[in-house]
Amino acid sequence: MAINSNKSENWWKPALDLFAKISGWIVIPILIGLYLGKWLDNKYDKSPTFLLICVGVAFIITNVGLVLNVLQAARQMEKEANKKKEEKIKI
Repeated sequence: MAINSNKSENWWKPALDLFAKISGWIVIPILIGLYLGKWLDNKYDKSPTFLLICVGVAFIITNVGLVLNVLQAARQMEKEANKKKEEKIKI
């Protein structure tokens, strides 16, 4: 009984972990791109040029990171589902 209740209490941990990873991939590259672009624009006196380039690169990095993380999570969920099917078959 304790083992089953422990599994039901921790159902949200993988979801929260995935949420944190995805949020990080959205926020961190964009913030770095914004600050780096503004700094380069001020340093070289080019108004929106470097800002747009850095934000564009950050957008591409964000999308690649999101796709890789989602594919990894999907593979992990598929493995867990297959394990559960095998356990049901053994019983």
